[in-house]
Amino acid sequence: MAGLFVRKGDLVQVISGKDRGVTGRVIEVMPKAELVIVEGVNRVKKHTKVGQSNRGAKTGGIITTEAPIHVSNVMVVDPDDSRATRVGKRQEKVEKRRSDGSTYESVRNVRVSKRTGKDI
Repeated sequence: MAGLFVRKGDLVQVISGKDRGVTGRVIEVMPKAELVIVEGVNRVKKHTKVGQSNRGAKTGGIITTEAPIHVSNVMVVDPDDSRATRVGKRQEKVEKRRSDGSTYESVRNVRVSKRTGKDI
């Protein structure tokens, strides 16, 4: 299984399903199940049992919450032109410092917009 192109906090647009065209922030990513939870998308009503807390407050009732959607149904929004784009990766060399003060070169992966070529 390849890594997902979406991360928590990304602004994404839904490209298929009942909420097509809606944009929102990613709240949670579930990589093993290939699901994401997006703020304001795929809202469902959940019925919870009415109970009472130790302070006497009533809990329960009907709660509206976001349900997960498959990662293939969302696209990352490019921050430059606010349009959905595919995501690519670019490797760049960085210089890191060890605790003893010596330095070494390492490689870092950077996410790139396929539309504009700029970093996401």
